[in-house]
Amino acid sequence: MTALVILGCDSVMPATISGGYVRNLWVRLIHSHMSALERIREKPVSHLRPGSDPDKRMLRREFLVVRSRLTADDVRETASALAARALELPELAHARTVAAYVSVGSEPGTLALLDALHARGVRVLLPVLLADNDLDWGAYAGQGSLARVRHGGKMALLEPAGTRLGPSAVLGADAVLLPGLAVDSRGMRLGRGGGSYDRVLARLERAGVDPALVVLLYDTEVVDRVPEEPHDRPVHAAVTPSGVRRFRAAS
Repeated sequence: MTALVILGCDSVMPATISGGYVRNLWVRLIHSHMSALERIREKPVSHLRPGSDPDKRMLRREFLVVRSRLTADDVRETASALAARALELPELAHARTVAAYVSVGSEPGTLALLDALHARGVRVLLPVLLADNDLDWGAYAGQGSLARVRHGGKMALLEPAGTRLGPSAVLGADAVLLPGLAVDSRGMRLGRGGGSYDRVLARLERAGVDPALVVLLYDTEVVDRVPEEPHDRPVHAAVTPSGVRRFRAAS
């Protein structure tokens, strides 16, 4: 059985929690995750077999349940802390082009970070979901440049309304910000399961480019181990509202 252990703030470097609000939220999330982990432990041990897709689906549900308990104030208050921590990464602070995304629902908020990068003159690319779940890209020009788009029965997404740059535009990024539900001590990311970012990572690998891969999460979503499959690739770092955890050096 693969243990799913939440790595505390002392595992995040630097482990500086920004203000009482973020600290209190971290404690609340710990309690929520511990409740979720108790439900995991009550299930047959086979559910955590590495590489099993049902394992991933079960873990995704657990992490999404915890996120569903966050309020709009929680997401908004942590977004500024997340942006501040992300901008401490040299790979972002010195980047000329960053491929990012607009957060939805209870995901860690990204708009504050997008605006900060854009204000610094960084070229920010945002994804446009295609019919086959691949990603096209467009340039971010402030929140007024976003359009709300509904793809079938899925949640509406905020996407860039300007010129489409093509799926290969991501190859010019110095850093790629990835959504996720968790990351483990090896840098293996647990995504939502749509496969869009698996395609992005495969495209980067085929082209022989190695931008900094950074996943944006809440503090309690940095865990000991998540199931992996052969196509999964590790990220370089995870950013949470309280700090940065590095897994491998960026080229």
